[in-house]
Amino acid sequence: MEKKADKKIGTESYKGVRDFYPQDMFVQNYIFGVMRKAVESFGYGEYGASILEPADLYRAKTGDEIVNEQTYSFKDRGDREVTLRPEMTPTVARMVAAKKREFSFPLRWYSIPNLFRYEQPQKGRLREHWQLNADIFGVESIEAEIEMISIAHAIMKAFGLKDSDYEIRVNDRKIMNYILEDFLSLSPSESHNVSKIIDKKDKMSREDFAEKISSVVSEKSDNLLTLLHSKNLEEFINLLPEKARAHKGVLEIKELMKKLAGFGIKNVVFSPTLMRGFDYYTGIVFEIFDTNPENRRAIFGGGRYDDLLSIFGAEKIPAVGFGMGDVTTRDVLQTYDLLPKYKPATELYLCVLDEKYRNYANKLAQSLREDGLNVAIDFSGKKVGDQIKYADKNLIPFVICVGENEAKNEEFKVKNLKSGEEKVLNIKEIAQFLLGNSVSK
Repeated sequence: MEKKADKKIGTESYKGVRDFYPQDMFVQNYIFGVMRKAVESFGYGEYGASILEPADLYRAKTGDEIVNEQTYSFKDRGDREVTLRPEMTPTVARMVAAKKREFSFPLRWYSIPNLFRYEQPQKGRLREHWQLNADIFGVESIEAEIEMISIAHAIMKAFGLKDSDYEIRVNDRKIMNYILEDFLSLSPSESHNVSKIIDKKDKMSREDFAEKISSVVSEKSDNLLTLLHSKNLEEFINLLPEKARAHKGVLEIKELMKKLAGFGIKNVVFSPTLMRGFDYYTGIVFEIFDTNPENRRAIFGGGRYDDLLSIFGAEKIPAVGFGMGDVTTRDVLQTYDLLPKYKPATELYLCVLDEKYRNYANKLAQSLREDGLNVAIDFSGKKVGDQIKYADKNLIPFVICVGENEAKNEEFKVKNLKSGEEKVLNIKEIAQFLLGNSVSK
């Protein structure tokens, strides 16, 4: 019997994830580098953790629905239910709760983990992504929110974005809780349902939004919708009852915007419909929103979550943080033509004129590597012109051709492939010349 041909495995990656070729990794590393430099300039230290967490960690704060429908969860061989982390905040809260007695507060921590969510892939949202998480623990005052938003602003500036390219939207969950529970007298379940509707406002028409609000709030919907459609903080406050205008949440937002403006961060706007999806937020929430019509969407955001550590039986520790994903970051950089131009790590390419000089080329390369250069050697045996074309195609900036004269005299023509210029140097001068002329430019 004729043997069945083996089924060929496809070359496509799993749906919703990405392969990172060298050019992609160059951009990814650039994004991570800008993030790291910005947060570390504010005194934050990097931490890490496994991508595997007990599923109960997410059930405790986000519920069974999130775990069952939006995460990658499975049972391991010990019959324990495990989840690939969909977010980092519960993990860092667990870590702080585990050793809180050993720490001196405040803690300033950051991480750039990869995260997993089982959802429909779309622009700005994939099933796997990386995300900068920055958190400060142990500061009750609004200075923590000011620092977090200042970091976010510093990152955007470091990427080359102007304040006019985006806006920083702010709200306070205390205000919204007051409006829903006290002003409108909604039950906890009704308040929760309305919060979820408000959080999805931008994904539905104005009519659909009003209809969904009315289905829960009924005759009180007009009052709520009027508040939610306020154009600015002043209009919003004027629509509140007199006694509510001095509410803690209102005062916090006013103070936040005033202090940020004093630091030169003036693209801050009050957004009463900004909720942020997670239930663990307890105070001010914020979101960085791209105003460009080509990419009009939230880029990243965060807020205060003072109660999260209580799920571990720990005392409350005030905390503020944000998460900035690599997918939305790359989209916004592309929108504003701010993606970096690819440069290979290889700074010098050695073309070998005859295979009998390969050993000499190897020794030369090793010597130059010890001097701090990144050097690759051509072992193809192709004509020298083809070797130089290879280096040029791969954007390697300099080449040296190694043959009889070079091995004999130990003098080398260093050619700049961009300008075509050549310079004759001895082995001790090569690294100094290339590094002095910033080969990585």
